[in-house]
Amino acid sequence: MSTRRIVGPFNRVEGDLEVTLDIDAGRIAAAYVNSPLYRGFEQILQGKLPADALVLVPRICGICSVAQSAAAALALADAAGIAPPRNGRLAANLTLAAENLADHLTHFYLFFMPDFARAEYESRRWYHGAAERFRATTGSAPNEVLPVRARFMQTMGLLAGKWPHTLAVQPGGSTRPLQSSEIFRLHRIVREFRSFLETTTFGGRLEEFAALDSRAALAQWQAAGARGDLRTFLAIADDLGLWRLGRGSERFLSYGCYAQDDGRLFPAGVWHGGEVHALDPGAIEEDTAHSWYAATGRPQHPAEGGTLPVADKDGAYSWCKAPRLGGQVVETGALARQVVAGHPLVRDLVATDGGSVAARVVARLLELALVLPEMESWLDQLQPGEPWCITALPADETSGVGLIEAARGSLGHWLTVRRGRIHNYQIIAPTTWNFSPRDAAGQPGALELALAGLPATADGQLPAAIHHLVRSFDPCMVCTVH
Repeated sequence: MSTRRIVGPFNRVEGDLEVTLDIDAGRIAAAYVNSPLYRGFEQILQGKLPADALVLVPRICGICSVAQSAAAALALADAAGIAPPRNGRLAANLTLAAENLADHLTHFYLFFMPDFARAEYESRRWYHGAAERFRATTGSAPNEVLPVRARFMQTMGLLAGKWPHTLAVQPGGSTRPLQSSEIFRLHRIVREFRSFLETTTFGGRLEEFAALDSRAALAQWQAAGARGDLRTFLAIADDLGLWRLGRGSERFLSYGCYAQDDGRLFPAGVWHGGEVHALDPGAIEEDTAHSWYAATGRPQHPAEGGTLPVADKDGAYSWCKAPRLGGQVVETGALARQVVAGHPLVRDLVATDGGSVAARVVARLLELALVLPEMESWLDQLQPGEPWCITALPADETSGVGLIEAARGSLGHWLTVRRGRIHNYQIIAPTTWNFSPRDAAGQPGALELALAGLPATADGQLPAAIHHLVRSFDPCMVCTVH
């Protein structure tokens, strides 16, 4: 006979989250993930002028507001049939990268690592050092990282005027043209951030870590140095078996991001069956069978979908819809991005143990090592005095889609304009993918899959492994429901 337990609310998680666990024979037999807060942004946008989306959608979340702005700008650009000039494209890359890298840093130091200061780990050989370093608010790491993060986020003032909720990100590029002196200041800020990462986080050159091509090479890199918070995490992951914890969906989704002259730095695609497949955006659907929304009778593509709340719907347990790709559950995030992009280290981690807690954390830190050097290159390519933005209005009857990668994964905006006003606007955020409820076929979402089978008891304290697993996805619950 199974016992039902509810875990939540979770601290150090953006927004509200509850997880219901059915426990049987000392294991989690089934998990049900609930996003308990209804937002309503998709309804707010109806009837507004298309350009109003650039004001409203960043307010969905203060953490990833640039990603929301970028997705809206891409949808409007698609609807208007325009592309930004080269400076505008580079500025868009730099602005999104700055937000994403700050998010990776925040997740590692402020959201994820403090869990290893839990008293239940007191007997572990690494505990006292980890507690002194990573304990929330009082550890040495938070007090080092917060000023570094604040300094790095000054890039947003130069690139976008302000953060969050900038209006500099536009369909035709950036309304914040940079002078040579400002580009010089950006170089200096990025160089300072690199210095912190190489001295404190990695204990070595970013390029050295980015070049690792296997789990064995990662272990050699770990053993070869004595410094760096990442090496501390890897030692903890080895001791706690975090490489084998948290395997969920075997499918990984990336929309691709950071536009280049010839494609994107990280390409779009879907990984399953040991290879990358082309992404078909037409195969994306949202299922509301177990969500508190009016039943549609069948899953709908977001361009055709609606958001009509029904708070007392039978069988529903979340405000989150259940997005599916070709009817299948997918995982998204930095791990998915790098698997699709073909990074050999991440491919080897997934081939060995699937999508694990440790692999998700390593993939996020890997992106710090991969993207910061690209930011340096993009700054070198900016041309003061050249165009930064073009203007164009979408037609009165049109539609557009904006697909981008936020720090947490794939973010999509679907826009339909009728008679010059927004007729429909649908959003699928990364946490909507990862923390979705079951669909009409009974398929659990990515986190629900990953939690099933973990050890747990019917009473007493639940294992910290549940928290490690949830945090490895880095949920942003306020982005989940619109």
